[in-house]
Amino acid sequence: MTVSVAVSGASGYAGGELLRLLASHPNVQIGAITAHSNAGTRLGALQPHLHSLAERILEETSVENLSGHDVVFLALPHGASADIAKALPPETLVIDAGADHRLEDPAAWEKFYGSPHAGTWPYGLPELPGGREQLRNSKRIAVPGCYPTSSLLALMPGFAAGILAHDDVVIVAASGTSGAGKSVKPHLLGSEVMGSMSPYGVGGGHRHTPEIEQGLSSVAGQPVQVSFTPTLAPMSRGILATATAKLSESVRDSATGATIRQVWLDRYEDEPFVHVLPEGQWPSTKSVVGSNHVALQLAYDAHAGRVIVSCAIDNLTKGTAGGAIQSMNIALGLDEEAGLNFQGVAP
Repeated sequence: MTVSVAVSGASGYAGGELLRLLASHPNVQIGAITAHSNAGTRLGALQPHLHSLAERILEETSVENLSGHDVVFLALPHGASADIAKALPPETLVIDAGADHRLEDPAAWEKFYGSPHAGTWPYGLPELPGGREQLRNSKRIAVPGCYPTSSLLALMPGFAAGILAHDDVVIVAASGTSGAGKSVKPHLLGSEVMGSMSPYGVGGGHRHTPEIEQGLSSVAGQPVQVSFTPTLAPMSRGILATATAKLSESVRDSATGATIRQVWLDRYEDEPFVHVLPEGQWPSTKSVVGSNHVALQLAYDAHAGRVIVSCAIDNLTKGTAGGAIQSMNIALGLDEEAGLNFQGVAP
């Protein structure tokens, strides 16, 4: 089975990562490659690492250019996907790598994004309970944010098993600068980020907070309250999320480090991309660079009564493009791992 695929936003980091992975996908024929301000430019001038596609000329991002493909990936700024998606044929599989269709609560969308809510699509995180069933044969998929991907994968097993308390969840995550996109921003200049770390979106102000709460609440079957603090790390790509939560009262007196760990091992035993590391080995972003893999480790702090989970992903791969392609594979009935069999890069 071969499917024709169009990629919008191809001059950006997410679009470039999609093309890198799709170029090696055994079931994909790459069709239109589009951009907005960079339309008419040779792709190799903007994405020089994409050698097999370097001579392609970027087309204008329009419904006309994206139509006629089996699959369309929208790697566009937040708020730019909805109008294009509405105009694409219903039989086209449209995968939105932006935030437009992730949130279920219109009020949360309007609070954090300041525009009308475009609706909610099936959520492209297959590892969530019922995630694959929701994606099979779907024609519209919302790719999770990179921070929510790492945060949900870190804590989901505990909430699915009912062993984590829902009212005191704290997540601190460090991300590489590519998470902010490719447009020039003074605070992301090399001279500003090298040798320095800094927080942002502090105090519940980051746009991914409601998405994390939405995902954990769905798994837990009751509202989950999250304190989320992102930090900017002096690296180009990767996320290291450290999430902590108290044990629920029902297991607080009986749980041990071994029984808690077994919950995560059982949940991810058959997952092709999620790996609970051997005891004593902790995740590092370097181990997952360029791959769709997830590295996890956890510990139980008996003194504080909290479970601590660290999760490393590549924000551009599993956190965006890889997760999008994994979802595409499931929706189309392809091998879920097709085009994603990349190991990490070392050193």
